[in-house]
Amino acid sequence: MTLALLGPALVGWLLGLARDVVDNANAALVLVLVVVGVAATGRRLAGIVAALSATAWFDFFLTEPYLTFTINDRNDVETAVLLILVGLAVTELSLWGRRQQGRASRREGYLSGVASAARIVAAGGTPTGELVERIADQVTTVLDVDGCRYDDGARALRYRLRPDGTLTDGDRTVDVDRSGLPTDDVIELPVQHAGVGHGRFLITAATRIRRPSLEQRLVAVTLAEQAAAGLITSTR
Repeated sequence: MTLALLGPALVGWLLGLARDVVDNANAALVLVLVVVGVAATGRRLAGIVAALSATAWFDFFLTEPYLTFTINDRNDVETAVLLILVGLAVTELSLWGRRQQGRASRREGYLSGVASAARIVAAGGTPTGELVERIADQVTTVLDVDGCRYDDGARALRYRLRPDGTLTDGDRTVDVDRSGLPTDDVIELPVQHAGVGHGRFLITAATRIRRPSLEQRLVAVTLAEQAAAGLITSTR
């Protein structure tokens, strides 16, 4: 936050020393670059503060009357307004880019988890206990929950994660995006292959509300299917 406040002030002061050779439009572009640098940290508040600070110091150092927060020239007023608008827009674009990068990184992680499970199953020879434990750890990571363990019980539980990624509470579909995963009970994720059950994973999300996306839930279902295939291979 200190950089967001003082960075534009320092640059504005330096530009003020050269205002006889640097016109205000170019000075405003330099200040926009400062805002871009601050916004690249991924903090919206810092980017907004930097945009406001850049506009204020542009006014103070580069517009007449100098060294006051007053603007008399209409063109300078327009430049100041554009500076703050561009600064805010750049901040949002930077945050959007970081979010997209984060999503891409998470997708890569999901695919790596599925590929790892597939390799374990294809290689064979892994004890069933170790196999389901490793896949349970991957389910925990994908859903960002407290824990996941394998269980060979057959009694139906209240909450179930379906093959299409939906979560049901009995006959009712739970809106995970809105309500999140239940914290008052475990969630059953069937371990099945070709419609045949081979136990289930029991998922716990009790400490805080998680809202895994449909994509994350489908990856968890795929991992459970890999576990079922591995159990079939081990049995054979």
